Amino acid sequence: MLLYILKRVLAGVVVLFLITVFTYTVFFVLSPDPAYMICGKTCTPDRIADIHEKLGLDKPFWEQIWVFLSGLFVGRDYGEGVNALHCAAPCLGYSFQTSQSVFEMIVQRLPVSATLAVGAAVLWLFAGIGGGLIGAVKKGTWWDRGIMVVALSGISLPNYFVALALQYLLVVKLKWLPFPTAVPFADDPLLWFQSYIMPWFVLAFMYAAMYTRLVRSNVIDTLGQGFIRTARAKGLDTNVVMGKHALRPALTPALTLFGMDFAALLGGALITETVFGLNGVGKLTADSITQNDQPVIMAVTLLAAALVVVANIVVDLLYSVLDPRVRVKAQ
Repeated sequence: MLLYILKRVLAGVVVLFLITVFTYTVFFVLSPDPAYMICGKTCTPDRIADIHEKLGLDKPFWEQIWVFLSGLFVGRDYGEGVNALHCAAPCLGYSFQTSQSVFEMIVQRLPVSATLAVGAAVLWLFAGIGGGLIGAVKKGTWWDRGIMVVALSGISLPNYFVALALQYLLVVKLKWLPFPTAVPFADDPLLWFQSYIMPWFVLAFMYAAMYTRLVRSNVIDTLGQGFIRTARAKGLDTNVVMGKHALRPALTPALTLFGMDFAALLGGALITETVFGLNGVGKLTADSITQNDQPVIMAVTLLAAALVVVANIVVDLLYSVLDPRVRVKAQ
């Protein structure tokens, strides 16, 4: 099992290295003039030349990659002499537009994105698994049809439409909820909950719909398997058959999706955070795209890729718990 874990971790490191090289190539090699793109259209030639020198763009490609990668572990300096800018480890880049370390910018906004992602994940897992299980058990009934209609709505309606509709109804017309703000939980727990409940629901709606359909179809397929008929023939309780024998294998594909979806959300829910004005990583990304702040865009891309790779490793390990066949292969 230890060898299996080491192989998965090593594969993850290789994937992250390749993603880093590819992303750096896109932003700093394929770009016509990275210093001009980072500085902006109103920048002076002297400022562009200064950024060009600080980034070391005149150095060989592999030397640039080495400096970037080493900066992740030991930090790096942009430029030389008294005008050098120090970026402490882990240095994901430096925003010349805001004069800030990109890592610090992300860390400042990460709590908002993490709160949004965790809350939405709890909602969509509860609704998706529950709805899918009820739909499979009550197949062909009004329960099943009603759940599928709601699921289809969740998949069809864009996030921004649901967000704007709920905001108009619950905040403007009925005044049941305040306009969402990134209130820390320690300052006011009630206002914190009221501020996040609507973004949680908006973000979870589409995912819950997809998971409902996935779990429903998997449970229906599993219920038709021979081992389920054997379990029923042995006189096992219905709850045991459903919970232990039917739901458990049906959750394996959902677990794969959950790992990637949750990791991607930690990298920022761009539309939801922008619509509700929550200052998370997603809104930071949207603002950086608007201002063409390429170091920030590149850092968020790498962060999202790293989270997805880590989530995949965790999911692979959880597979061995849920599915005995994977455990046997790993051994």
